[in-house]
Parts: sequence; C-alpha cells; structure tokens
Amino acid sequence: MPWAVETVEAVSDLPLVLDTTNVNAMAAGFKVVKNKTDAVLNSIMARPERMEALVPIAAEAGCSVVALLWGPDGMPRDSNERAALSVDLLMALMEAGIPNEKMLFDPIASPITLGADQTLAGLEFLSMLQDIAPGAGSTIGLSNVSNGVAEHLRKYLDRTYLVMLMKHGLTTAIVNAYDDEIMAICKGERQNLVDLVHGMMDGNDPDPASLAGAELEHYKTYKTLSGQTVFSESWLEL
Repeated sequence: MPWAVETVEAVSDLPLVLDTTNVNAMAAGFKVVKNKTDAVLNSIMARPERMEALVPIAAEAGCSVVALLWGPDGMPRDSNERAALSVDLLMALMEAGIPNEKMLFDPIASPITLGADQTLAGLEFLSMLQDIAPGAGSTIGLSNVSNGVAEHLRKYLDRTYLVMLMKHGLTTAIVNAYDDEIMAICKGERQNLVDLVHGMMDGNDPDPASLAGAELEHYKTYKTLSGQTVFSESWLEL
C-alpha cells in the first residue's frame, strides 16, 4: 500500500481514496499519504471489530471516512436497519473527534436482480440521513445495482439509479468514469433526464408515447428500479 500511494502521488496531486479490507495495509498507506486531510478511508463497516481497528486510523489522519452500513448480521434489511447502523457508526466516529462533514455514509447498493426492495430502502435511508447526521455526506458503489446483469445493459441501470439517488441528496459516488453519459449526468449536463426521473419519483408520469431515445430508456429503467415493473433483461424492449 505505501508503494501504491507513493507511486500515484508522484504523478498526481488529486486526493486519494484508500480501499482495502486489510487493516495493516490501510494504516501503512495513511502513514505515507501527503495530503491526509483530503484523503478518504474506504471503508469502516458498522461492526465493532472494524470500528475499533479503523476509527483510530481515520482520527489520526484527519481524513474523510466512508461509513459502510454493513452490520454484524450483514446486509441491512430495510431503511430502519440502515438508520440504526448509521447511528452506531456516527457515535464511534464522533467520539474519536471526526466531524459529521468528514463522514460519507454508504447505504449499499444491491443488485436489481434481487428485487427493488433494497434499492428503495437505500433511497429512503438517504432521505433520512440529514436528520441522523446533519452535515454528513453520502456515497455509493453505483455499479453494484447492475451486478449480474448482461454487460451491455448495465450502463442503463447505473445511469438511472444515479439520478434517483441524486434526488435524495447523494453527494459522491464511485462511478464508471469511462461512461460518457454517467459523467455528463455528474456534470449537470443532462438536466432534462434528471427532471424526467425526479418528476416520476414525485408521481408525475409522462406519456411514454411522447418519449424517445435516452428519455424513454430512463423512463423504462426507472419503472424497473422502483419496482413498478418486474425486472428482466428485456425491460428496455417492453
């Protein structure tokens, strides 16, 4: 890890995100990071042993932290379990002197192939986050939602899910930077598509006959991700 950090920092001044499940590697990496306060530790699970091992590393570095809502029993079942796990992480981080603004809560994206319930639970948790941890940020591994889906279809799920998360205040995400459409959405260049999906989330469904191209793709994909239609890999053709 120190070698990786030093190699990247030799050619880039951009902040680093260190991601490993190896506690010793994480600690070693942060010892050599130049700009510790802008770096991100990814991640600390809501498990006592992980919090005990990793919170001190984050506190010493003064870095930001991805607070991963994965608890002792694994994946939370709904938004309420996510909220309970977030409080556990919040208290541990606050006690170590880490401010809310340095916390990035990850509600965990689960594959749509497992059903829309978890997708919707993550969205609902994000809508609760500022009441739980005012000033905290959020993040998500976006492509998890399309894990297991045919490769050529994954981008459509990722794009629409990102727009859905944005409505509930998502502040950062791990995305495929080679997807030009994803990057255009991140840069605010697809406001018509954002308005379409957010309007549907508010209950304002357009006439699908009036839509074409990317708008129709987002329309159909939103219906699938929101559980209004049953997921199948032919959802864009129906």
